Amino acid sequence: MLRILSTTATLALAASAASAEYTLTILHTNDFHARFEPISAFDSGCSAEDNEAGECFGGSARLVTAVEEARARSNNSILVDGGDQFQGTLFYTYYKGAAAAEFMNKMGYDAMTVGNHEFDDGPEVLRGFVDAVEFPVLMSNADISGEELLADAIQKSVVIEQGGEQIGLIGLTPQDTDELASPGPNVIFTDPVEAVQAEVDRLTEEGVNKIIVLSHSGYGVDQRVAEETTGVDVIVGGHTNTLLGDMDGAQGPYPTMVGDTAIVSAYAYGKFLGELNVTFDDDGVITEATGAPLIMDASVAEDEESVARIAELAGPLDEIRNEVVAETSGPLTGDRAVCRAEECDMGNLIADAMLDRVADQGIQVALMNSGGIRADIDAGEVTMGEVLTVLPFQNTLSTFQVSGETILEALENAASQHEEGAGRFLQVAGMTYTVDLTQEPGSRISEVMIQGEAIDPAATYGVTSNNFVRNGGDGFSMFTDAENAYDFGPDVANVVADYLAENSPYEPYTDGRINLITE
Repeated sequence: MLRILSTTATLALAASAASAEYTLTILHTNDFHARFEPISAFDSGCSAEDNEAGECFGGSARLVTAVEEARARSNNSILVDGGDQFQGTLFYTYYKGAAAAEFMNKMGYDAMTVGNHEFDDGPEVLRGFVDAVEFPVLMSNADISGEELLADAIQKSVVIEQGGEQIGLIGLTPQDTDELASPGPNVIFTDPVEAVQAEVDRLTEEGVNKIIVLSHSGYGVDQRVAEETTGVDVIVGGHTNTLLGDMDGAQGPYPTMVGDTAIVSAYAYGKFLGELNVTFDDDGVITEATGAPLIMDASVAEDEESVARIAELAGPLDEIRNEVVAETSGPLTGDRAVCRAEECDMGNLIADAMLDRVADQGIQVALMNSGGIRADIDAGEVTMGEVLTVLPFQNTLSTFQVSGETILEALENAASQHEEGAGRFLQVAGMTYTVDLTQEPGSRISEVMIQGEAIDPAATYGVTSNNFVRNGGDGFSMFTDAENAYDFGPDVANVVADYLAENSPYEPYTDGRINLITE
């Protein structure tokens, strides 16, 4: 069982504690997802007018100011990132990792870990990013010796000197990155606990007694790593977009203490800058750990030079994203906390659009992984830029044929990690189903109806999804051998934009197509 201490995480000094103390401020971000421009309260695009009115958050220009101000408050600080700088807006689609590298270099990051989305365009794009940044990119739990593009570029850990002391930094990436992204066959991911402990032991032998793990593995895995390893002082988290602190929406205290290890995370999209102040005794043991994620709202001034540079980078993107494609009569919810847990109106829109596009091809069912849904859309005019923010991955529409038994297997996979908020949870069209969360994973699905009739495990059905799911992403390996598979349809974002235009003004809705049993 995990031992979680108070928010202040102040640990009593033992009588024999060494008199020398070392205080360090750890500034941190995670899951930035190419949000170089300010975002709205819904984590989607925010207009210049709304930004001027003080209604926007984040953006690289605010982060530049906030980092500078935080460094001024501390005489000893580092800046680190918990992964997933890549993917999420047209900035990534157009520039890949170049814009992220430019702004991370400008802010003076000391290190980052590899997130799963850093592999979205394979090892080649990741290598280009690693070559462009002026700091180490870390990943301990992967064997990259067989991937020549990465073998000499990414380290498991690094030791930096800060304020006269040596600090060990270890990187951690989701063990299932091969299911979540496109690392290729030559990168082999391994257990996070074993990988971290191996690096801690090596660093300890070298005399390093202050060790920070940069972990893009999620809040739950971070707690497990803290519980099952020794020698880790701080874990800077990412992947689950977890907000820690005493504000609304926080999922735990900041820091969350598990034993002597302080775990921190700062939500996502540059909406917060994490600021953890830790004090170590002479043996490298934390005696105090306090801080909070700092909200990047209008009270944080935007760095004017950065604003100008972002506007310059945005120039080639404006014609695409400013095009109004439709109107919606109400807000569409793409929030991961909703769409990864239950039927959501954004999921219905996307799945309906996919099925509508290919229904005349004998396709009966649409399946959309909720992890591919990345933002809300507010009421009113809908721009192509907003649609691309919701669906940023350039996934194409796939069609294929599988048995009813395979669809049932896929639905079980979709519900298997519900408690973890995994992105494999399926939004659907052309079907209804029940998820019984009181049952164990693998036996949660019942009452599956396709086109109004009970599913026949022996029958063959036409299915549409995206190419990521069809090729086994998010654990859907049962689709990799599907019959008559075609993965080269239009971009799903374009499919949704066209459907919105045809049905404008669009009315968001849910209709009970996914039934949850929770008790």
